[in-house]
Amino acid sequence: MASTADVNIGSYIRFNNDICQIMEWQHRTPGNLRAFYQGKMRNLRNGKLNEHRWRSGEPMEVLRVEIHELQYLYREGDNLVLMNPNSFEQLYVPAALFGEAMGFMKEEMIMQVGFESDVAIFARPPKVVELEVTYTENIVKGDTSNKVMKTAKLETGVEINVPSFVDIGTVVRIDTETGEYLDRVKK
Repeated sequence: MASTADVNIGSYIRFNNDICQIMEWQHRTPGNLRAFYQGKMRNLRNGKLNEHRWRSGEPMEVLRVEIHELQYLYREGDNLVLMNPNSFEQLYVPAALFGEAMGFMKEEMIMQVGFESDVAIFARPPKVVELEVTYTENIVKGDTSNKVMKTAKLETGVEINVPSFVDIGTVVRIDTETGEYLDRVKK
């Protein structure tokens, strides 16, 4: 069991039976009161930020998390089959860990997966992906007074809003965290 002195920014801890990553960590000694640590942490299950105070020297459960870069091969039921590109070992990771970003993933993408004692606890897809537009409607010409957006269907089947100049066959960059259009890929 570790104590508050062993925790740093980026450490993973078990807090209220959830796994959290420390985002901010400060030691405070206010006036004539006892010293304490104040931390801001992100819950890996739901992504919410929490703040909490610990007494100085209080025991905490610090987790050893290994982060691996894995290649997405295919989906099998509720799991994704990912491969370690160095050892060619195939691992099954729950698709639910990727959340909404699953709609932007295609085969052979490299992603980060965090393991705590051989159990996948979080997964991060690439921050930006490049996908081809397979369907979009034409827009009325001349309506360029403001930023006109239209719906476009991507090669993975997901629909996003794109500017009016994007046509079928255009490759676009998308932010996987927000699901927003970033720009066109110039060939």
